[in-house]
Amino acid sequence: MIEIERKFLVLTDAYKNEAVTQKRIAQGYLNSNPDRTVRVRTKGNQGFITVKGRSNDSGTSRMEWEKEITLADAEKLLAICEKGSIDKIRYEVKVGSHIFEVDEFFGDNAGLIIAEVELADENEVFEKPLWLGEEVTGDERYYNAYLSNNPYTLWNK
Repeated sequence: MIEIERKFLVLTDAYKNEAVTQKRIAQGYLNSNPDRTVRVRTKGNQGFITVKGRSNDSGTSRMEWEKEITLADAEKLLAICEKGSIDKIRYEVKVGSHIFEVDEFFGDNAGLIIAEVELADENEVFEKPLWLGEEVTGDERYYNAYLSNNPYTLWNK
């Protein structure tokens, strides 16, 4: 139940040619409090509900619990979520022995592309593709819950 991941900005769209899958994701938050976020998501024709705890000091690890729910239930729950939502396409890209999840955001977060890689432990070594940019692990501005309330297009960059 502990999720260990590192997060990076993406420099180019070269990941699209390397992707093994891609799915549209819509998500909202029933609770966006960093101590206990509760997320509802549709991913293709599937629905999910996820509870996440606060990240550790480095931002790499936190408790995560996720269950698949029906698409119909997910759509009903999305209708009662907090203001602000996330719309993105997730590309899965195999790099070495890892899968990078690359999220290209739309709507209020258009222009933002983030790659995440899940690890077995915080110090695990992994191959970094050429399109991987600055690491933003632990920067709460790049958490989806933050982006739903503070859209990327409104940041003073």
